[in-house]
Amino acid sequence: MATYAIGDVQGCYAALQRLLEGIGFAPPHDRLWLVGDLVNRGPQSLEVLRFVRTLSPDSVEVVLGNHDLYLLMRAAGYLKRARDDTLDAVLAAPDRDELLEWLRTRPLLVVDEDIGYAMAHAGVSPVWSLAQAAACAREVEKALRGDSAWLLRLKGDRPTRWRDDLAGLDRLRYIVNAFTRMRFVSLRHGALELEAKGPPERAPQGTVPWFRWPQRVPLGVQVVFGHWSALGFYAGDGVLCIDTGCVYGGLLTAVRLEDGAVFTVSGK
Repeated sequence: MATYAIGDVQGCYAALQRLLEGIGFAPPHDRLWLVGDLVNRGPQSLEVLRFVRTLSPDSVEVVLGNHDLYLLMRAAGYLKRARDDTLDAVLAAPDRDELLEWLRTRPLLVVDEDIGYAMAHAGVSPVWSLAQAAACAREVEKALRGDSAWLLRLKGDRPTRWRDDLAGLDRLRYIVNAFTRMRFVSLRHGALELEAKGPPERAPQGTVPWFRWPQRVPLGVQVVFGHWSALGFYAGDGVLCIDTGCVYGGLLTAVRLEDGAVFTVSGK
């Protein structure tokens, strides 16, 4: 059995199919780990959702990304539409309810200690242990299975610092932002810095990439993530970033986690 981690698809269905053909993906013998952002900005979000949903649960793990959550927000009635939104076909589809129900039951964090990896869309807050990260992920996953009204108030950057006594929407928002939007954190406190999107060499003053925070809690596993196309492919510091900008005409990347073999196709 091989486990292939694949970067942000973002509606690039044709590239995904070329990549799966190139790696010879063969369920149920192989598994896919998809790092989130299945949808939006690309032209075929509906086709991506339909395809991934048809795969056996034993053959695929998907974590939620910020664009996946944005789709759930729009479905819940969020009215502030992003300029690069390409989700109308999903929201108008006859099977939209089934697709959205499937999406809302995806996790924020997947851990497989047997192969030594965890997966989250943007990463794992450097102030959390692996057990705490898993517990926080479950809190949001439970909320997503309930009343969706809180999604209409989810957008925002605060709070930026984790406290164990955070409660209510503040607690949910920090957890979501850490798992799906994080790139840089402050050197002093490890607080989330959510505005900057550039590469590490253009880190805002007083910040570092989350995985280089000096007091980062050891997790005991390597974290595979996406979300950061300006970082691109990166293996080091106990992490593996595989967002290589497919939707921008870059590459869609797969890594076979058992041996680190890398496979790519063009997003053009």
